[in-house]
Amino acid sequence: MKVEGVRMYGAKDIRLEEFDLPDIKEDEVLLKVMSDSICMSTWKEVKLGSGHIRVPDNIHEKPVIIGHELSGRIAKVGAKWADEYKEGERFVVLPGIPGQMGAPGYSYEFFGGAATYCIVPNDVIEKGCLLHYEGDSFFEVSVSEPMYCIIGGYKANYHTKPETHEHFIGTKEGGNIAILGGCGPMGLGAVSYALATEQKPKMVVVTDIDDERLDRARSVISEQEAEEKGVELHYINTAQMEDEAKELLDLTGGEGYHDVFVYAPVRQIAETGNRIMAFDGCMNLFAGPADSGFSAEMNLYDAHYRNTKILGSSGGIKTDLLEALDLISQKKVKPAVMITHIGGLDAYADTTLHLPEIPGGKKLIYTQFHMPLTAIEDFRKMGEEDPLFTKLADACDRHNGLWNKEAEDILLNYFEV
Repeated sequence: MKVEGVRMYGAKDIRLEEFDLPDIKEDEVLLKVMSDSICMSTWKEVKLGSGHIRVPDNIHEKPVIIGHELSGRIAKVGAKWADEYKEGERFVVLPGIPGQMGAPGYSYEFFGGAATYCIVPNDVIEKGCLLHYEGDSFFEVSVSEPMYCIIGGYKANYHTKPETHEHFIGTKEGGNIAILGGCGPMGLGAVSYALATEQKPKMVVVTDIDDERLDRARSVISEQEAEEKGVELHYINTAQMEDEAKELLDLTGGEGYHDVFVYAPVRQIAETGNRIMAFDGCMNLFAGPADSGFSAEMNLYDAHYRNTKILGSSGGIKTDLLEALDLISQKKVKPAVMITHIGGLDAYADTTLHLPEIPGGKKLIYTQFHMPLTAIEDFRKMGEEDPLFTKLADACDRHNGLWNKEAEDILLNYFEV
């Protein structure tokens, strides 16, 4: 069948094109992709091409479909899986496939999210990476992938029990959390999860250096909302601080932060995070640096005498994704806080290539039609020439300025998909 999609042929060489998708084998499943949010990891992948650890060397001959935060419906099921999956049902893909580096959106010729249709291979299905989904929206599934990475980061942290060799997994209940560089899409997801996790912290401090980003963060997850959930939330602009670490420590009465998440791969931020840890604190370098030589000065004295720990996390495991989906379905987290732009498949390639230059949060792409990438905050102005955007603006206004199922349905009905 003829499909349309964005494929990678080399470093910085991605192309929107029509190509042939083969008939599925009896042990494969055909997916109709409805949405895919663009991940910064995809930008890093495209920047490196086959130099990326997950990307094959022969992409100039067999290009791969990019995109791994996909959502949609099952279109056709091979005979082997006929008792497990049904045509028309919604799906979730676990992009981190156990036991291998290869992943959808990186490694497969016919399996990726930036396309109208794609094929799930048998080995991926056998490893339990094609999941059923009972929800009623597509966008929430597309941003469940970043949410499961956030949950994976929280679960990667660990602490110790005094006078024992025992460790306990996760952030410290009743502790202080710092989310540094935290007003981007992933940071806001981390704030939302902090208010939903069972190991609820006492305090969450979120830093940034841009007042507009801080104002948006405060508008979508307010200090009052956090207070109602028993958490003291602070949004802090560190740009004008004379001694950033000292002033952040002062917020905790000098105790420090039991869990520090670095959400921007910047040396100064990492060094600040290291300085503000409490006794037995754990710092998670969540933001993946593009520079393989990225380094910073760390206090090894504190690691020895104050039991501080430094680690990094990337992705999550299946239980993290299941938790993300459960929290989303119960409306306990707000994945829509990550989304700031909406577009069609024709916007995918250019958006990916220029992702760090485009302000805002997650760029959500609907793959079954063409539409320019548009900021949600610009819908009202766009509506002066196109009534579709007025309807979308009205729907978002009814949901605190966030993307939502009502807006998604308006868009899909307009394009008749």
